[in-house]
Order: sequence, then structure tokens, then C-alpha cells
Amino acid sequence: MSKRVKVGIIGSGPAGLLLGQLLHRAGIETVILERRSQDYVLGRIRAGVLEQGAVGLMDKAGCGTRLHSEGLVHAGVNLAFDGELHRIDLEELTGGDTVMVYGQTEVTHDLMDARAEVGAPTIYEADKVQPHDFDGQSPYLTYEKDGRSHRLDCDFIAGCDGYHGISRQSAPQNILKTYERIYPFGWLGLLADVPPANHELVYANSARGFALCSMRSLERSRYYIQCDLNDAVEAWSDEAFWDELRHRLPDRLAQCVTTGPSIEKSIAPLRSFVAEPLRFGRLFLCGDAGHIVPPTGAKGLNLAASDVHYLYEALAAYYRDGSEAGIDGYSAAALARVWKAERFSWWFTTMMHRFPDDGPFGQKIQEAELDYLVGSRAAATSLAENYVGLPY
Repeated sequence: MSKRVKVGIIGSGPAGLLLGQLLHRAGIETVILERRSQDYVLGRIRAGVLEQGAVGLMDKAGCGTRLHSEGLVHAGVNLAFDGELHRIDLEELTGGDTVMVYGQTEVTHDLMDARAEVGAPTIYEADKVQPHDFDGQSPYLTYEKDGRSHRLDCDFIAGCDGYHGISRQSAPQNILKTYERIYPFGWLGLLADVPPANHELVYANSARGFALCSMRSLERSRYYIQCDLNDAVEAWSDEAFWDELRHRLPDRLAQCVTTGPSIEKSIAPLRSFVAEPLRFGRLFLCGDAGHIVPPTGAKGLNLAASDVHYLYEALAAYYRDGSEAGIDGYSAAALARVWKAERFSWWFTTMMHRFPDDGPFGQKIQEAELDYLVGSRAAATSLAENYVGLPY
């Protein structure tokens, strides 16, 4: 079976759904192909801190109502080290910018609901998706569904299918360049229906390793501790996790940790990764398909949103007035912001974690960096500007 659409989107994560909703509101027809089921996509536990730019895009997509009613506005962020808690006033240092705590699962839910409401098609459990002829004027996608082969002709293909997706794998390897750094540790994360230990996020540097106190709501908390890459989730009981977390926090904060049974517990490796370019003819890479950041600094979902911003603006201009300037400039514009976020995430990760080969000298450098950061308005402003998100 064959069908024609203006933009074929691979992947129904936040990047694909957000791009599809923005394009729909601009009168540009899309079809989203997703390898997994809808329930599987909604079941993924991911990031929960949105920059103002991402919030603005959700509003532009007509999906901001629940976000503004249930999301938590955070005007500051906290660094814990040497037994003390130090608050960085994001709002004051940036002239009014804040971040919004709202889970990626909720973002996905809102975008899925909006797409269903307008009847825009998403094909779940589409198997063997493959982009073709994107180096010419007539690209198309093939896939299998319910044992039948299908073809989707389109003007453009947006690859929003994540790090392991087919989009980047299909790019010509003689053109594609990749840059990567693998970190020698992971994050053990625990989700629990308990009130958060602090009303704002806390990033902790301790002699035992990094810890993060985060949240999804006022009743649901997300905590992380730095762990060995060879650790097994099964080796960590809930009790062992809570004990280790409290050991890595200042005493005053540790006493505020409310424990409870875990809803979800997992270990995530950390890596920095960038693919260049993000455009191959009429195929565009967007979000995790083109880049990965360590979760320190909460940039993954926000970088996907900024890619969507640039790609949406480019495609809207093309269909509105025939201009290809945005399409031609998409990769450079998106990558300029990507690399700045990569730098920030690398710097923040390096400053907050214990690295096995750094030794006492490395620990002293971290302590000096943190002491300078909380004592210098210029340094704190730099962190604040990057944390709330650089402008598009």
C-alpha cells in the first residue's frame, strides 16, 4: 500500500510528536511511524526539567494547559558540597528566567492526546522502517505493519527515532562524523511516591560520589546516585539505595529524605555524543538521533526541543514562501546550540562526579571550582544562563 504526505516522521518520542503537532497547526500534513507500541512509549521514564524555550514550544503546539497547571516552576537550583547547601538563584541571575519541572512522560502524553484529537496519524508497531532516496527530490519510507508492506512518499523525512534508530544508521557513512565521550560510571535512579527532600533540585558532590535529588511532582521524587558501570540493579535493594543517598547529602538535607518503595529503579550509563551534520539531503536528524548528553544539567529533552524549533521554522518557511534558507541552515543552527549544551553538560558532569583516575589532585580541583562558583557572581551567572537554556 502507498500513501503520500508532506513530512514523514520516524519516532513518536517528544521530538517527533512535538514536530508533528507544530507542523499540523501550520497546515503541513505529517505521518509518524513508531517501532514500539503506544503503551511502551508512554512507559519510558525520562527527564523532567524543561527550559523556557521548551515550555514555549509546548504552548505554540497548543499543548501547554496541563503543563502550566501541574508543572512546578523552579527559580533556583542547589549545589551541595563540603556538607553545605548552596542555592543558585536562576531567576535573579538571568533577569527572570526559570525552569519547569514536568515529566517527559507527561509531555509525551499531552502531545499524543493533541495528535489524536486532531486525527493526525501515528502508526505504532511499524516494523522494519527504512528511509529511501533522501538524497534526491522524492524520498520515501517503507515499513511493515500487520504482516503487510507499506510505502510512504513524502517531501522530507524527519529522523526523531533516538540514538539506536534507523535514521542515523541510514545516513551516508562517508559524510557522517561522530564525536563521543564515554564516562566511567553510571547513574542508579530510583522513582518513588514520596515528597521531595527539597523544593528545588539538589546536585551533590561528595567523597562517596555524585547524587541528585529531583522530582516529578510534590508527591513523586526521583533520586540518583553515581554508581559503577558494572553494578547490577538487582544488587541494590531500596534500603541500600536510601542509605547511600543520605550518606552523600549534607546532614540537614539527608534528614529531609522521605523513603518509600521504589516504583522504578534502573542504571543508565553516561555519554556525550554528537553526529555531524544533522541534514542529509531531505533527511534530518532531530533529538537523540543526532546527539546525546549526560543527564547532568537536564539538556537531553531540551536539546530535542531546540532541534524541533529549528526544523519546524525551516519547514514552515519552505511551505509558506518556498524559501530553502532554513532547510539549508538547519544543521549549522541546531549544532551551534547542541555543542554549547554539550560543553555545559560535560563541564557540570566533570565538576560534580568522582572520576576513578583523578585522585586527590582532581578532588581538590573540584573543590576549588565549586568554591569559586558559589562565591563569584560571574561564575554563578554562567551556570544559571546555561541551566535555564541559551536562547534559540
